[in-house]
Amino acid sequence: MNRTPDLSTAHWRKSSYSDGGQTNCVEVADDFPGLIPVRDSKAAPNGPALVFPVSAWTAFIHNVRRQSS
Repeated sequence: MNRTPDLSTAHWRKSSYSDGGQTNCVEVADDFPGLIPVRDSKAAPNGPALVFPVSAWTAFIHNVRRQSS
């Protein structure tokens, strides 16, 4: 069974922490229930993405915010 979602129709959005440049950003896609696909559009704009369960992504963001404050 293939558990990798088809990301060919993903609508990617840039991280709010990206500098706005065309070659420096992390992007996420929101249209995958229970999953958060993440890609580095600087290194591989059409390349592979990491796919995280929402719970893991939420914990990651929580910890990043905690470390930043």
